[in-house]
Parts: sequence; C-alpha cells; structure tokens
Amino acid sequence: MPQTPKGPEGDQPDEHEEPVIRDKRRIDPETGKVRHPESGSEADASGPDLAHEELVDVGPSEGEGEPDLGVFLSDDDLDLLSGQSTSDELAAERLADLQRVTAEYANYRKRTEANREIERERAVGETVKGLLPVLDDLDRAEKHGDLEEGSAFTTIAAKLRTSVERLGLKPFGAAGDPFDPQIHEAIFQQPSPDVETDTVADVVETGYLVGSTLVRVAKVVVSVPQH
Repeated sequence: MPQTPKGPEGDQPDEHEEPVIRDKRRIDPETGKVRHPESGSEADASGPDLAHEELVDVGPSEGEGEPDLGVFLSDDDLDLLSGQSTSDELAAERLADLQRVTAEYANYRKRTEANREIERERAVGETVKGLLPVLDDLDRAEKHGDLEEGSAFTTIAAKLRTSVERLGLKPFGAAGDPFDPQIHEAIFQQPSPDVETDTVADVVETGYLVGSTLVRVAKVVVSVPQH
C-alpha cells in the first residue's frame, strides 16, 4: 500500500487545518480606505513554510488578469474613499469642471457661428461682384438724368437694386463723409478752406459692403485742409 505523506516533522497532516485566506482587495470593505500593502509581507507569507496550507484569495489583485479598481476610479474618487476629501469638495470640483466645459462649448459655438456668417458674407460678395458694373451704369445714368420717373428703365433699375439689397449688399460713400483709407480710395485730392480734416468731396465709384465684409472700396475725390 502507498505510504501516506507526512508533514515537515514526520507527522500526519491535519485534515481539519483551516485554509489561509488572503484579502487582496485594494479598498478595505470595512473602513472604505485604500490599502497600502507593505513590501515583502505577502511574499514572505507564501513561502515554503505554508506550502502545506491551502491559500484562498479574496478579490482580484493587480497583474492577474482581473480589472483593477484604480483603472475605473479617479484620484479624486480614491481620495474620497480613503477619507482624504469630503463629498462636498468633490461635488464642488465636479461643478467647476462642468462650468468650465460649458463655457468652452459656448465659446466654441460663438466662434463657429461667427466664422459661418463671415463665410456666408464672402460667398454673397463674390456672387454680386458680377452685378457691380451694372449698378455703376445705373448710378451714372441717374446722375445724367437718364432714369426718368415711371419709365421701364427706372422700374428695372429699382428691381435690381432691391434684389441685391435683399442679399445684404449695401452701398456706401457720399459727399461730406470723413475720409477713411480703409474703405475709401482717393483718386484725387483738392485743398479746401472749408474742411479741417480729410473729407469726401465727391464719389466717383460707389463702395459696397455685405454685412461687415468689404466687397469694394469707394473711389472718391478728397478735400484736404489748406496749410
């Protein structure tokens, strides 16, 4: 008959010996605090002296293929569980994060809408540029008295101007306006004792805007102060 294995001392093993239970959970279920295992303590306890004992692990440990709580919990959550921060402090931090994200999203929407409007204005401006020579001809005809009230030509001119205005095209440039080199092109300057600053004396070619987008500068004659 085979011999029954004996213990280290030659004695028979105790069939009723209790297994050694090792709790490797990172969060203490009783205190709720994060455990900080001492180096070497678990390794020493599983040495050859306990080879005859049954080891039962409670909860997953790192490196064994099981999910680690540290992967799912943030540092703030761990601090809350370990008692290093209160729920009110954590709620205040979450509220501040939410407010920051909300403000960033609101700014993003404003920038997006502003850029979209600028692109729309540019598209309209490029579309109506082909009509500007026609509008110039209407302006010259009006100055020469060719647009008689009630004539078919006058009716067509009014309809065309109304159509481009609905697209957002607005004319600018009139005698008496302060001269602005950003929107005016001076084709001629004449000294005048009647002005103290550079002033538009006459508009040779009307300027146009679509919203805040400059489609064409106005060509003007400028009166400048006499020295």
